[in-house]
Amino acid sequence: MKRLILFLLISLSFALEVVFAQRFVSNVSKVATTAAPFLEIPVGGRATGMGASFVAVANDASAIYWNPGGISRFDRIEAIFQYTSWIADIKFGFIGVAIPVGNIGTVGASLTTLTVPDMEVRTVERPEGTGEYFNATDFAIGLTYARSLTDRFSIGFNFKYIQQRIWHMSAWGVALDVGTLFKTDFLGGMMIGATISNFGTSMRMYGRDARVFYDPDPNKYGNNDRIPAMLETESWQLPLNFQFGLSAYVFKTENNKLLISTDAVTPSDNYQYLNLGAEYSFKDLFFLRIGNQMLFLKDADGGLSLGVGLRTKIPFSKTVVKFDYSFNDYGRLKGVHTVVLGIEY
Repeated sequence: MKRLILFLLISLSFALEVVFAQRFVSNVSKVATTAAPFLEIPVGGRATGMGASFVAVANDASAIYWNPGGISRFDRIEAIFQYTSWIADIKFGFIGVAIPVGNIGTVGASLTTLTVPDMEVRTVERPEGTGEYFNATDFAIGLTYARSLTDRFSIGFNFKYIQQRIWHMSAWGVALDVGTLFKTDFLGGMMIGATISNFGTSMRMYGRDARVFYDPDPNKYGNNDRIPAMLETESWQLPLNFQFGLSAYVFKTENNKLLISTDAVTPSDNYQYLNLGAEYSFKDLFFLRIGNQMLFLKDADGGLSLGVGLRTKIPFSKTVVKFDYSFNDYGRLKGVHTVVLGIEY
């Protein structure tokens, strides 16, 4: 009970800091002013079930996304495969694998994809459709390296190549995530995590859809009125994000554990907010999760998160299979279902 009270007091200080900061920020939230917003879609069944408060937990393969420093503590190969039915029939997927390589550290790789279903092309002249269809696809490929510098402190780096495409237009960029994880003696080993995500280049759309025919002098008779030209598109920064988190087991026995976590989030395209989460585990086989995301965020669509998990060992093998499911309430945008399969071997 003392651990729980202390952790709640620390979380309350986080909340007061976020609320206090909100009073001094600009009235402009900068929502929808960055490129590649799919990079902000949360990854992992555990993390999403715990209200996206995972920076200081980061102990499965989804740590590649949340805090690359977390994979340095792995002693086995881990992989996850995620499918999310995102908002407006958009499909989101994530594959991540982390491989320990002895004293060198841990390496990892990931693939993030987002696909938009086909939509009919409509123009001013033909509002009912031209008979053509277009779609959009985003993806990011990541390479990760992490190492424990001491028995308490670890650091990790995730290098990403990012591409967005819509019909005949595309944009690309590169980015870096940096994450650290520190184990304390406080509250029986409270973890402190911090990450900076998506620090990288800006992105600009290029492609044949920007091609136009231009008349340099429409008042001059007989000149060429169809000179090929390209529209200059605007460049946009990636969604830079700073996240600081705490996690601790407030109750821990041989068969029962209760993990609580909290993250303070400072994104470049929104106001500050807080994520909270908890996970109850029974014999490390069955898991129940609950959380709440985007607390204290003005006009937030995030809300309650719920999740369950199963972990089982394959007979006559050292391989462990994990199944995680989460439901996240996004208010007016309705709910999002996430299914994740994990493997340890």
